[in-house]
Amino acid sequence: MKGLILSGGKGTRLYPLTYTSAKQLIPIANKPVLVRVIEAIRDAGITDIGIVVGDTATDIERAIGDGSKWDVQVTYIPQDAPLGLAHAVKISQEFLGDDRFVMFLGDNVIQGGISPLIAQFADSDYNSQIVLTNVDQPEQYGVAQLGSDGRIVRLIEKPKDPPSNLALVGIYMFDANIFKAVHAITPSWRGELEITDAIQWLVEHDYNVHPYIHQGWWIDTGRPGDMLEANSLALEELTPKNDGYIDRDSEVDSRVTVEKGAEIINSVVRGPAIIGRDTRLVNAYVGPFTSIYHHCLIENAEISRSIVLENSQIRNVNRRIEDSLIGRHVVVHRSPIRPRAYKLTLGDNSRIGLLNE
Repeated sequence: MKGLILSGGKGTRLYPLTYTSAKQLIPIANKPVLVRVIEAIRDAGITDIGIVVGDTATDIERAIGDGSKWDVQVTYIPQDAPLGLAHAVKISQEFLGDDRFVMFLGDNVIQGGISPLIAQFADSDYNSQIVLTNVDQPEQYGVAQLGSDGRIVRLIEKPKDPPSNLALVGIYMFDANIFKAVHAITPSWRGELEITDAIQWLVEHDYNVHPYIHQGWWIDTGRPGDMLEANSLALEELTPKNDGYIDRDSEVDSRVTVEKGAEIINSVVRGPAIIGRDTRLVNAYVGPFTSIYHHCLIENAEISRSIVLENSQIRNVNRRIEDSLIGRHVVVHRSPIRPRAYKLTLGDNSRIGLLNE
């Protein structure tokens, strides 16, 4: 089998963070979401991976390279415009050939990996297997309706009146018959070739499309709140370790991961949390569900349930920062200029002054 990762979206729901970088490269528990997807596919025994890229191709290629760091071989497939998931399959036909493949959206995070799914599909006569999960707002997703026999009856993209709460989670398995479908369908009202329409075509032409209902957690990291929730869940799955330096005046609990070169000086860190490579905490408090990426400085400040990207600084801030996404090369410091700022979503190279009290 081969792997196909879709990483061509612009990530507009995560602006301003994604003005300057691909959304798939934002880290969850200090690991970029795209890397998590690559590792999930590799751990399922698939090493030949195509990545569909768009406007952020340069960033993604710089970060991932040829894939050898993760023991995979990566081929980049350019998509000139975001014309739909089925369009991404269509333009990947030369790379995929006649092989079965798994398609994974590059901004999705799922509990437990996909090894069982791949094994089930590989040992079956299914033409396709789609992963479904129960969601609270199915009108925001592609939705599946199942018959009394458990088979798929129809799929609808973002229905106004959902026939079920079973959403497609962005993981699909196909054999080469999917190319008949993507060439047969026409663009939707959104001007895109919808993967739901392609799968529906397979269903209507009596191909064997098998639903798999995922019972663990799954998150589409398209919004800041979703990103923070995914970070919290991923932190809880880490096996904590300390590869850095913690001085005797600091209090760091057993659920904290401290990466190589990190220093924690006269600070308190409550887990689950991760302190990145060559990051310094000085007279700081880091609360649960917080990820501080590499080469950061948190000094005389408090932060909780947040993500801080690389090379950023938070200094001399006397109010706790919570539920925040802070981009790369950001400086947050105390300032005498009003108004106050408490909840933050900051893009790369931001500079914020907070009220001096």
